[in-house]
Amino acid sequence: MPSVSGVLGRMTELLREVAEDRGGALWRLPAEGRQLDANIIRLPADARVDPHVEPDLDVVLFVADGGGWLEVADVRQRLEPGCVAWLPHGARRALSAGADGLVYLTAHRRRPGLAIRTAAPEGGEPACLLNRVCTECGRLVQESDARYCARCGTRLPSD
Repeated sequence: MPSVSGVLGRMTELLREVAEDRGGALWRLPAEGRQLDANIIRLPADARVDPHVEPDLDVVLFVADGGGWLEVADVRQRLEPGCVAWLPHGARRALSAGADGLVYLTAHRRRPGLAIRTAAPEGGEPACLLNRVCTECGRLVQESDARYCARCGTRLPSD
């Protein structure tokens, strides 16, 4: 269960707390264990988020203040307070703020943490390495032709 629920903030207070020329994240969803990510972002006057592609996540964007332009898949649309936009994954997108800047909320599925994964082996099952594991200390011997464990000196199992 998330640690925070209910009203998390008020847009008028967030906008009052920061200088108009400051850009970046004004607020982020803080709850632990959440399934959703949400941010309130401010782009200063005439700032831009360059064209990019989000390969994995659909994003909903809600314009809270200011105005500007949204480009999705080479279609340019005007943004103003109250606009709701869907940015599908895989679509090329860009944002630009107008003379008054642009404040918007984004919401999307939470991206899982980065993990280092090994590549799937090609050509079937990976080779069994049990003959290179020391039965005494459990060390995996790196050298394929080793006969003894370099750590404890125990003879390695034969093939």
